[in-house]
Amino acid sequence: MICLDAWAIVAWLDDDTRVATVVREALRDEGAVISWINVGEVAYIVERRRGGTQAETVVAAIRASCVLDPATPERVLAAASIKAAAAMSLADAFAVATARAFGARLATGDREIVGALASSEVIDLT
Repeated sequence: MICLDAWAIVAWLDDDTRVATVVREALRDEGAVISWINVGEVAYIVERRRGGTQAETVVAAIRASCVLDPATPERVLAAASIKAAAAMSLADAFAVATARAFGARLATGDREIVGALASSEVIDLT
């Protein structure tokens, strides 16, 4: 299983070939997990770019193909601790916390995340 963040999903939607390959293979072969916080991030990006109907379609596709990790009190506190230790957004910290909770590598191209994690924790999509 891999963990996806909003960066990976948005790049996939933008038809970035390398990212699309990794995301498709993860969904098909090993499964993927994503934080609901990161789903929200994808939803607002897609809605701004393509409208609310398209955002609903994308969220439905994510719901059908990924394990969705809720923002439980434990996950919120883990994300807060990650954010306190590293220069990244709170949404990025949720992605990291989700990956760690599932023992998954985080697939992203977000430079803040890639720079903060050990190479064993991340799949760098750039």
